[in-house]
Amino acid sequence: MNLRPPWWRRPRPAAAVVLAVLLGAVLAAVRLSGPIDAGPRPAPAAPALAGATLDGGRFDLAALRGQVVLVNVFASWCGPCRDELPLLAETGRQWSPRGLRMVGLNLRDGPDAVRPLLEQSRAEQIVVLPDPDGTRAVGWGVRGVPETFLVDRDGRIVAHRPGVVTRQWLDDHLSTLLAAP
Repeated sequence: MNLRPPWWRRPRPAAAVVLAVLLGAVLAAVRLSGPIDAGPRPAPAAPALAGATLDGGRFDLAALRGQVVLVNVFASWCGPCRDELPLLAETGRQWSPRGLRMVGLNLRDGPDAVRPLLEQSRAEQIVVLPDPDGTRAVGWGVRGVPETFLVDRDGRIVAHRPGVVTRQWLDDHLSTLLAAP
């Protein structure tokens, strides 16, 4: 007498392993894709940014709540930073009557290197906050220079551009942020 169950009832360890792996892969894919109805994430709050400016004044980003602020992280020893500075200066002249405020976070430089650069670029109107040891830039998550952040009227970072900004990028974002309320 044969005591073995029919073939369709016999345990299949290999099939069970394959099924478990497939189920695990499906669950991992669902988890990695995130919630289906998550919607857009809210813009993160801008980190604190305050201190003495290059010209001896004071700057405090928190005091500019209600205004749009462009924060550009730059250095005199950075070629791309030098190239984009005239465009940033022109952008400041163009958009400041509509409420744009600009600050340059100057990374690991001294005043003797920055002042001539601002003069050559016709960018003397940009408020410059020195960051000689880079701690302020680290607080903003900066990974290299140049980097540009746009902070909205509510103090939130609504746009970030690692690398050199373009006129198109600036105009696209600023026209939206500085539209008449």
